[in-house]
This record gives sequence, C-alpha cells and structure tokens, in this order.
Amino acid sequence: MSALAAAQPADSPRVRVEAAFALRYGAPPAFVVRAPGRVNLIGEHTDYNDGFVMPLAIDRALWIALRPLAGGQVRAHSLDYNEDMQLDLRNPVHGGPQWSEYIGGTAWALAEAGHALLGWEGVLAGDVPMGAGLSSSAALELATARAFAAIGGWQWNAAGMARACQHAENAWVGVNCGIMDQMISAAAVADHALLIDCRSLAVQPVPLPVQTCVVVLDTSTRRGLVDSAYNERRAQCERAARVLGVPALRDVSSAQLAAAAQAMEPLALRRARHVVGEDERTLAAVQHMQQGNASALGALLNASHASLRDDFEVSSDALNAIVECAQQQPECHGARMTGAGFGGCAVALVQSAAAAGFARAVSAAFHNATGLTAQIYICRPSAGASIVST
Repeated sequence: MSALAAAQPADSPRVRVEAAFALRYGAPPAFVVRAPGRVNLIGEHTDYNDGFVMPLAIDRALWIALRPLAGGQVRAHSLDYNEDMQLDLRNPVHGGPQWSEYIGGTAWALAEAGHALLGWEGVLAGDVPMGAGLSSSAALELATARAFAAIGGWQWNAAGMARACQHAENAWVGVNCGIMDQMISAAAVADHALLIDCRSLAVQPVPLPVQTCVVVLDTSTRRGLVDSAYNERRAQCERAARVLGVPALRDVSSAQLAAAAQAMEPLALRRARHVVGEDERTLAAVQHMQQGNASALGALLNASHASLRDDFEVSSDALNAIVECAQQQPECHGARMTGAGFGGCAVALVQSAAAAGFARAVSAAFHNATGLTAQIYICRPSAGASIVST
C-alpha cells in the first residue's frame, strides 16, 4: 500500500478497495484507478444545447482496485452494494445489478469506438453521493474506462473517453445526458474549474478567485434522472432551436431571441431564454474568475438560480430553500441549484476562511425551514480520472 493510501482515513474508498482486493484475491492489485464526481459551478442545462459549462471535479471519487483477467471477462465486486457482477466482453448484455449497467455500457461503447478490450477483475467503492446530482454515474463510467486503459496500456484521450462514456449512458443506460459530466471527470485540472465548449470539447482551466471555495449543499432529496423531466427539457430545447432555425440554442444571442420572441410559444421562449442567458453568464464568469472578482461571480450564480427556477422550471422547494439559506449568509458570494434539478444539490461560492461556519449556519437554517437535514461538503477541485500507483 502506498504512503498516500496509508495517510488516508481507514474508511476512505481507496483504502477500502485495496484492503478488500487483498482479502479477496490474496495479493495486492495490479492497478488502482479513480474518477471523480463533479459539481457544476455555472452553465446548467447548456451542455446538450452545444453550449458552455464550468464544472469542477470534487475530491470525492469512484475507486477500482483491479488486476488482469484472462478469457475476455470482467468480474467486479461493489463494496457499496455488496454485490457482484460478471460481463462477457465478447457479448455484453443487459442484466445484473443496476450499477453494473454502467460498467457494461462503458465496455460496449469503448468496443464500438474501436478499442480492443482486455478482461479484468476487481473491487470498487466510492464516496460520491448517489442521486445528488454530483455525477456518481459518470465517475463509475470514467473509472471503468480508466480500468480498461490501464489493463490495455492505452494512451488516455480525455475527449475520446468522455464521448464513449456519454454514448454508454445515452444508448446503453438510456439517459439522454450531455457531455459535461463525462468530460469533467475525464479531463479535470486540480485547483481549477474547467470551461468546456460542449460543441468542440475545447477546455480551458480557470482558477477560482483567491480566498474562495466551493461548498456543495446536498438537500438530501433525490430525483430519478431516467424517469424525470430531464429528457422533456432537452426535447423542448431542440424544438425551440428548430423554431429559431439554428442547429442548437448555443447559436442564438439574447438580442436574437428577443427579436424572435413574438413568434415563439411562451414555454419555448422561457426554456430558450434560460439556455441563451446561461451561456452568456458562463462566459462572463470566466472573465470574473480571471480577474479574481468573487462578488461578480457570485451575482452570476444567483442569476443562474433564478433562471433555472423561473424559466427552466427544474428547481424544487428544497433547492430553493437551501439556496435562500446560503444567500443570506454574509460569507456567501452567491449560490444556485446545480445538476439536473428536481432535487439533489446546490452550490455556493464562499469565503474560504469562513466555510466551516457557513456550513453550520446553512445546515441549521435549512433544517429550521424544511425539517430536512442537509449534507454539506467543502470541496477542493481535484484532477480528472487517473491511474494511481499502488
């Protein structure tokens, strides 16, 4: 076990998978891989509109300890579910535990993309909260891709891996997600957010303003993404783009949208107004971050939440409550819901020195307002999917 692993808490997922692997197989793993979850600072519901997003990888991840396995098979044990899965790489099929669909889908998509897959066996565990909008599914997909890359000795191509994992979630799992979750997990840069152009997949690391940190506010309410209104919102955006005569809403400015407003149905106009405005807010955020202007960046987060709540209608009572609790704290520059919506998490930009007190104050205020108990994480932006030496 490495010094890094030894320095981690005994219940950290890395320590758990390495110990469980040694117990299960009687030897240390050949590789340990990880892929992080993410929180989106700004740029929500813009990725599937070919727009701009500004996520950062959080210091919570999915870890796999593994070794090669002959015979074209994948065998994995999940410590979080205490379940096993087995996959025939020559004939991947649906079935098995739900979490195994992300492994099977990633294997299928990588093969579709032309990669030669070698078998492996391993143990996996993570500490990305599931269903909170922090992309636990993308973390599992990218960790799986990293596992195949480690076993096969591939050169890591972040954009290519992200596209394959997105294809797995779209075509195999059945979630019509955009590219953001997979791209940030694949390509994140430590201590930075990452501006992603979701059309070209060009990326630009952008530092947070000094003396600020990102705090994730988990409402402890959950949404089922596959069964939610997410796919409906995407279809509404695609219809709005067709009405406007453009390939995607990314190709429309606020001025162009205002000029076309009279010809649009009110619902389509509201959906488009959010996406177009959110792209503009995301690009403005880059400038404020480069200038170190935390107050201006926070104002953009507040405006983003209002747009998601009123025009895109993907917030919830719990999300609105926790955002309001955060915005009322003097150490908070701004806050908004993050992720697909309908439950899950909000994100706040907070003065670093006051983050712990902020977390306590928001937790108490949110409980008083709703009766719910929030889970709050002070996050350090981490690097993307990686192979960790053992």
